[in-house]
Amino acid sequence: MTIKLAIDTSTSRTIVAVVDSGEVLFEKFHDGATDHGRALGDLVNQALQSHPVIDAVVVGMGPGPFTGLRVGISFARSFALARAIPIIGVCSLDAIDVDVDDYIVAVDARRNEIYWARYKDGVRIEGPSVNKPAEIDGFITDVYPDMKKLCICAQSHDVTEPMYLRRPDAVPTAERT
Repeated sequence: MTIKLAIDTSTSRTIVAVVDSGEVLFEKFHDGATDHGRALGDLVNQALQSHPVIDAVVVGMGPGPFTGLRVGISFARSFALARAIPIIGVCSLDAIDVDVDDYIVAVDARRNEIYWARYKDGVRIEGPSVNKPAEIDGFITDVYPDMKKLCICAQSHDVTEPMYLRRPDAVPTAERT
């Protein structure tokens, strides 16, 4: 019996859950693309009030916008380090639950782009990538990672670095044109 704190901040939604052996004991979310920092602490506090014992942390590693990912991943790493418990990273797109065999999921990447990946029988076969929506046919959007599936993916995945698919906006002064 491993009780996991699941966190995802790869989309405009901050999601926190407590999952025990595939059963979701607590789950809440907050919508707001620029509010991950405030919302995450509040949601984790609520989760811990109902389930204070956590054995591991599972965190969505993106793809996603730099700031949102940094908030979730930094929080998850700090929480795990402070409690001396393991942390497991998962591709956030892998945790989107879709009830078809062959599909493409996509989430808003801002700048009129999407982060996307193609799946066959639940296995990622292409991506993750970032493109203009017109460049990808037949994608499913307006979906968010499922925390139960995020924890299931953690059994066979361990993404150790954030999935940033774009170059940073900030560049050293010497590289500016």
